[in-house]
Amino acid sequence: MVKLATAEAAAQKKATRAALGATLAELADAGVPVVAVDADLTGSTTMKKLADAGYADRLFNCGIAEQNMVDVAAGLSLAGNVAFTGSFAVFGTGRAYDQIRNTVCYSNLNVKITPTHAGISVGPDGGSHQMLEDVALMRGLPGMRVLVPADFAAARAAIKLAAATEGPVYVRMGRAAVPCVYDDEVELEIGAAYVLREGTDVTIVANGVEIREALAAAEQLDAEGISAEVVDAFSVKPLDAGTIGASLAKTGCAVVAEEHSVMGGLGAAVCELACEGCPVPVELVGVRDRFGKSGEFEELLAYFSIDAAAIVDAVKKAVSRKGVC
Repeated sequence: MVKLATAEAAAQKKATRAALGATLAELADAGVPVVAVDADLTGSTTMKKLADAGYADRLFNCGIAEQNMVDVAAGLSLAGNVAFTGSFAVFGTGRAYDQIRNTVCYSNLNVKITPTHAGISVGPDGGSHQMLEDVALMRGLPGMRVLVPADFAAARAAIKLAAATEGPVYVRMGRAAVPCVYDDEVELEIGAAYVLREGTDVTIVANGVEIREALAAAEQLDAEGISAEVVDAFSVKPLDAGTIGASLAKTGCAVVAEEHSVMGGLGAAVCELACEGCPVPVELVGVRDRFGKSGEFEELLAYFSIDAAAIVDAVKKAVSRKGVC
């Protein structure tokens, strides 16, 4: 079992995006041939920290040209570099999808798609910038691995994993500062999920910013006599069928919570797993077939019904469906 943050550390908040530039600099210090390619957002994505650490020759700013950014990263990977791309998720995956598909994935290049500002946590920037389809887009690409870290430490581990893994990797990061879940030096694995809290009545599978909501929901449910197991599906693709399947078999129902559309993301992945190996009732907590909306992050969690209260309601529905369908 992975080591979790202490109660004192858990009270601290950091954005997952803050791990990007700092970890790239750490990898460069360790001798890893990382390069960073950004689309004129090096401050926001924090990729600028690579240059600040003395590696200005490894940071390439392509301007507002995301498609070119991906192709430049592809070329740099062919020269023996481990290439990371930046930008916001809506541009770094949506605007550059063709290049990710046909240049990076089709040729299985060593390019890491690591945008920031995913999901509704972008907040006031509104629906045009709140990317809620990126996991679905990346998950559907042959050869692409998809990681959604819950906190700063997990994001740091994900970036290191991406650098050490040959071929395309997608790491989803956000703008909002979120509580610490894991110990600072946590080591995670591609293809692994982590049981953060054991339970017997329901499995809550979550990732990203929804981990904090899932843990809060589990506390409330415990007070109401419902024992919830919380699983961090850090790796959406490949999904940890063993860990998640065993939890579903134990509890007999599930809720999947994600800061993403309910279509094509983590919820879809868990439902596919359940249908194939362990048919149980599954309720989905996510954004339902709509664009985002401008507002503060905490307000938007409630507005889109993806906060702890929504998870509690979904759990009660899932538990009530046991043995019915």
